[in-house]
Amino acid sequence: MGRKISGRRLNRSSGYRRAMYRNLVTDLLNYEKIATTEAKAKHVRGLAEKMITLGKEGGLHSRRQALAFIFDKKVTDKVFEELASRYATRPGGYTRIIKLGPRLGDGAAMVQLELVK
Repeated sequence: MGRKISGRRLNRSSGYRRAMYRNLVTDLLNYEKIATTEAKAKHVRGLAEKMITLGKEGGLHSRRQALAFIFDKKVTDKVFEELASRYATRPGGYTRIIKLGPRLGDGAAMVQLELVK
């Protein structure tokens, strides 16, 4: 009997999946645009928006929480200085998903996940 379990498993172990999400969030916040599959993008969107929200809060505890998730300290500094001021008046919705079409190799639905300007 199926159970209602939140989140996407993506056929990966939990440690690998967490590291993959951390990598994707770090790259999105660093480059402000990434191309990935639709399922990964939909999950990463919420995590990236949470990091930007932590940047907007701006306290020491928020910075330590972001440093625990984001791999690169320079990206964390960017979130707390540049992105927090850019989205200071915006109540949410910092990311956008644009569909790119199927991937040539396996036909997976590809999207571009980017930060809203």
